Amino acid sequence: MNTLGALGAKPSDTGRSAIYVDLCSASNMTFDIEHFQGWSFHSVNSLEAAEEQLKASPYMVGVTCFDWSELSNKNALVQFFQQHHEIAWIALIKPEQLTDVDLRRLLFENFYDYCSLPLDGNKEHLSVIMGHAYGLYHLQHLEQVSQEADNQFQMVGSSSQMLSIFNLIRKTAQTDAAVLIMGESGTGKELIARAIHQRSSRKQAPFIAVNCGALPESLIQSELFGFEKGAFTGANQRRLGRIEAAQGGSLFLDEIGDLANNLQAHLLRFLQEGTIERLGSNTPLEIDARVIAATNTDLDAAVRDGSFREDLFYRLSVLQIRVPPLRERGEDKELLARFFFHKFASDHGGHLKGFTQEAIEAINRYTWPGNVREMINRIRRSMIMSDNHLITPQDLNLEAFASHTSASDCMKTLDEARAEAEKVVIAHTLAQCQNNVSKAAKALDVSRVTLYRMIEKHHLHTKTAHH
Repeated sequence: MNTLGALGAKPSDTGRSAIYVDLCSASNMTFDIEHFQGWSFHSVNSLEAAEEQLKASPYMVGVTCFDWSELSNKNALVQFFQQHHEIAWIALIKPEQLTDVDLRRLLFENFYDYCSLPLDGNKEHLSVIMGHAYGLYHLQHLEQVSQEADNQFQMVGSSSQMLSIFNLIRKTAQTDAAVLIMGESGTGKELIARAIHQRSSRKQAPFIAVNCGALPESLIQSELFGFEKGAFTGANQRRLGRIEAAQGGSLFLDEIGDLANNLQAHLLRFLQEGTIERLGSNTPLEIDARVIAATNTDLDAAVRDGSFREDLFYRLSVLQIRVPPLRERGEDKELLARFFFHKFASDHGGHLKGFTQEAIEAINRYTWPGNVREMINRIRRSMIMSDNHLITPQDLNLEAFASHTSASDCMKTLDEARAEAEKVVIAHTLAQCQNNVSKAAKALDVSRVTLYRMIEKHHLHTKTAHH
C-alpha cells in the first residue's frame, strides 16, 4: 500500500509501534508480542493505563484482549474505544462470544478487525491484519508527516501500474525535460504534474496551470503570451501571460490536444528557443519554465491526421507518463475508496464507520467511466446521504453492481442474526480444528451430539469431519 503526496512518501515497514491493552484475566488468552517482528509494543493491563499511554505517545494500531463475558464495566470499555476511534483497534476474543449482540455491535462500530483466540494458528493472520491496518491508517496521518503536502494533491495506489508511475514521477522530477502525461479524464493527470513540480528543484517557484480546452481561441494567445498596452482594443495596460508567470517554475498545459494550429507554432518556438514575445511587442523575453503537458486524446492519431504538429509532439513528449483508467487498477479501487472516506470523515462528526461489504463489492465491479474524479464525487455524496454507520451500494448509487440480495435478506431478525453468528463461529472453529468434531466440540464447550446437531442445522456437512 503506497501513497504519493507532494513529496511522495512510502510507509515504512520498520519501526511500527502499537499499543497492546491486555484485559484478559486468563494467561492463555494473551499472545507473545515477540512473535511480531518489525513491531514494537507498549503493553498495559488496564483502561486507565492505556489512557495515560495514549496521552504520552500517538499510535495508529492498537491490539486488545478482553473476555466480554467477564467484564464488570462494559460501558467503560465501549466509551474508551469510542473516544479513541482514530486508532485501528484489533480485538482478540473467544469466537463463541460473538453470539452476544452487544459485543458484535462494539466490534462493528469501533474496531478495524478481530482475531479469534487462541492465537496458536492465527499469528500470521493477525500479523497481516496489523500490517493492513497500519497501511490504511498511515494514509490519514500523511499531513502530519509532510506538512507542506496539499491534501488535494495526494495520490494513492498499490497496483503495479501506479507503483510504476510513482517511480516515473520521482525520476522525471530530477530533470527539466518536457513531460507529456496521457490518460482519460479524471485519472489525475494534474495531480501527477503537481507531484513532479513539488519533487523538483523548482518547487519553491510557481506552478501555473492552463486548460487549453477551456479558453476560447481568441483569448488563449494573450493568456499564454501576455500583451502590451495598446496591443488591441481594450488592452489598457500591460499584462503578463501564463508562460511568463511560470518563470523559474513549471507550466502545466492541460488538454494540449485542443490547442489551435497557429498557437502550436508559437509554443514550439518557446520550447526550442526558451523565449516568447508579448502581443504588441517584438522584444523576445527569455523564460525559464519547465513544460508539463497533458491530454486525454490520442496525439499519435492527431499527428497522423494533421491536426497536431509532429515536431511539437516530439518536443512535448521527451518523457511520457501514461495513466491507467481506474477500471484497470485492480485493488486500488477499494484502497482509494477507503482513503477518500477517511479524508472526508472529519466533516461528518464520526457518524460513519466505513463501507458495507456489498458496497466494496460494488466499487470493485463498477467500471468508473469518470475515474478517480467520479469516485470522489460518489463517496462525498454517499457520506452526506447515508443514514447508517456504513455506506451501502444504495448510498453510492451503485446498487446495480452489488450482490443481488433481497430486502428481506438485509433486514434480519435478532434470531436470524444470532443463527448467522452461530454458523460463522462453528465453521471457524471446525476449520481451526481441521474438522475434528471432538476438538471443535471441546473448544466450543458443547457435547459432540450437540455440535453434530448444530452442523446439521446450519448445513455445514463436510466429508473430512472426523472424531
